[in-house]
Amino acid sequence: MSYPEGVLALVTGGASGIGAATAARLRADGVRVVTADLAPGADEKLDVTDPDAVAALIADLGSVGILVHSAGIVGPSKPLADLELDEWRNTFRVNVDGTFLVCRAVIAGMVAAGWGRIVTLASIAAKDGNPTQSAYSASKAAFWSVTNSLRIELRDQGTHVLGAHLGYTDTPMVAAVTAPKGDPAEVVEAIYDGLEAGEHEVLADDTSRSVRAALSAPLSALYPELAAG
Repeated sequence: MSYPEGVLALVTGGASGIGAATAARLRADGVRVVTADLAPGADEKLDVTDPDAVAALIADLGSVGILVHSAGIVGPSKPLADLELDEWRNTFRVNVDGTFLVCRAVIAGMVAAGWGRIVTLASIAAKDGNPTQSAYSASKAAFWSVTNSLRIELRDQGTHVLGAHLGYTDTPMVAAVTAPKGDPAEVVEAIYDGLEAGEHEVLADDTSRSVRAALSAPLSALYPELAAG
């Protein structure tokens, strides 16, 4: 993949998992990368829900040509009836407000340069929902819609927006999950392939592809338990 000379990439959630794997891949291509995260190990400490902190980081960095937005949380895993309003709001604050704040902060520089790439790391939960994870699923559905809106807004201004959807991937965020997990490096390669091909959306693993295929079928294809009556 080719990049404008001297382009800067910002990777949120870049201390580990898919963010760290993407940062490593970009650096291998000679791109100047800054990782940002609340967790130790990133180049910059950043709370994506803090508008002043986000604005200050972008002001310090200057024009960001590539944004990989990987920051997010799973939130509470419990039935909706047992959720506290603060738990619900915090999940949306990180997964939705954080996306809004970071994307908004980099857009002006990309438009001015006439070139930009924004990659958002979503979840297949945005499309199918998960029991006991209504806050996460709903926040990722909103995240998906933000990505879709932004893609159309920027399509004639030189900035390409790609949304990556995936199932469980071997990252710290889902360390407690015992289900099979994908390899972050494979997700990164799928994203790279999608960007090179000019795709707007990447279904990065078998889980995301099967869920997407089931969306046009009756609900029982997506939720077999409904077929049991």
